[in-house]
Amino acid sequence: MESAMLRLNAIVGQSTDPQFFEKLHHLQHEGRVERILLGSEDAARHRLRVRTDAGTECAISLPRDQRLTNGSILLLEEDRAVVVVMRDEQVLKLVPADAAAALELGYFAGNMHWPVRFHGAELHILMQGPVELYLERLDSLLASQRIALVPP
Repeated sequence: MESAMLRLNAIVGQSTDPQFFEKLHHLQHEGRVERILLGSEDAARHRLRVRTDAGTECAISLPRDQRLTNGSILLLEEDRAVVVVMRDEQVLKLVPADAAAALELGYFAGNMHWPVRFHGAELHILMQGPVELYLERLDSLLASQRIALVPP
């Protein structure tokens, strides 16, 4: 018999909040904390369907003012909790040689629909595949030395 989909419509709190610590700790010891493993690309979404590590199918539909983060509690009941765990992100760090190269890199990354973050003068690309695919696409900018890789 197939179980019903669990509908999760709000973030209850964060697993680091003191008010939830004891309850989560107790449920953890009983093996009753289910985890939803997400990457940054899914955490930015407000609606998604996923499965927990226990196999529970979930439909997440959050208000626009809420965002999933590592430790977001989506369900906290007497006998079960559902918590978000973020995957480690693979990041490609790039630094442009000058302002013109920065504009070109930003334009290129945007056209590729790559999720990025800005850290000072660096552009961090949140990779969703093998690094070789990204380097191949960036080859002409790297070869011309208009951008450079930042060592990990």
